[in-house]
Amino acid sequence: MREIAVDVEDKLRIITRGLEEVITESRLRSMLDEGRKLKGYIGVEPSGLFSIGWLIWAEKFKELVDLGIDMILLEATWHAWVNDKLGGNLENIRLCADYIEHCLKAIGVDMSRVQLIRADSIVEDSDYWALVLKVAKNLSLARVKRAITIMGRKSSEASMDFSKLIYPCMQVSDIFYLGLDICLGGMDQRRAHVLAIEIAEKLGYRKPIALHTPLLIGLSGVGRMDVASMSEDDWVSVKMSKSKPETCIFIHDSEDAIRGKIMKAYCPPREVKGNPITEICRLIIFRKDGYKLTVKRRNAPCLEVESYSELESMYIKGDIHPLDLKEAVAEALIERLKPIRDYFNSKSDAYKLLKVVECMSITR
Repeated sequence: MREIAVDVEDKLRIITRGLEEVITESRLRSMLDEGRKLKGYIGVEPSGLFSIGWLIWAEKFKELVDLGIDMILLEATWHAWVNDKLGGNLENIRLCADYIEHCLKAIGVDMSRVQLIRADSIVEDSDYWALVLKVAKNLSLARVKRAITIMGRKSSEASMDFSKLIYPCMQVSDIFYLGLDICLGGMDQRRAHVLAIEIAEKLGYRKPIALHTPLLIGLSGVGRMDVASMSEDDWVSVKMSKSKPETCIFIHDSEDAIRGKIMKAYCPPREVKGNPITEICRLIIFRKDGYKLTVKRRNAPCLEVESYSELESMYIKGDIHPLDLKEAVAEALIERLKPIRDYFNSKSDAYKLLKVVECMSITR
């Protein structure tokens, strides 16, 4: 696939669209104005099946690759091991990393233009561990404890074992070690990125730009929490997680499984805050340009909804019943995920890896 030829303003618009936060847009603009090739990354823990929540960062990753940014996929195998993912079995974690590569191909990422780096190779370099210690010496224990939310754990879990405190220092060191301009990640990675930005110049590195994608809440919703005021610890509990498969939709789920999970999901009438069904619309379904959502209503004419803002307005007014919306979203997701299912069904090596990962024990 050829790079998208665009000017600075168009690049800025494409890079920042759909993001929850950019730290900072002014520095990003300055880097784009320099006209040099930018280098970015995302670090991904191989931790089980690919959920639709991961589609959010994966599609932004694809956009950055298509723009010609030199993107690195850091397969964070050792990080997953420290975080006790897949039972702490490094061989399973490595197999899962291979599976994630196939997922990105299935989503449409041109992997021939992506640099794949596995943490196994980084940890063999003594300079990397020297950098980890330098980072640690410039962070307080309190800051590191607060940052373990990047692992999908609450701050209170920092005392589980000492290795958990090494993890944030490793993630900050990854950014400096790889010489990055751009760090891509979900909002749950914010604390690590902020630490890197804060201490970069002190250690002689350029401050990276942090691009944060929104997080998708699990199908059970957020309960009584106020989404606008939720902390990182709160998000650990409510974001869509593969460790809670009943509240999570995977990109490989069958049509019946998708329908079943959606129909059981929390979806209060006239309410969009903390509503996982409307969030799937906002963050996934309407991310595709020109998409129209067909909503078949039982007691009213069928609707063709052209944007999320239109959907939100109609839902809040009560023009769309929750059950009708659920059925529409289920069919839209089935359609959206079909090319991914077709890819895995047509590639024997990808299919075999999928079956291996499906049998792995998912640990939080």
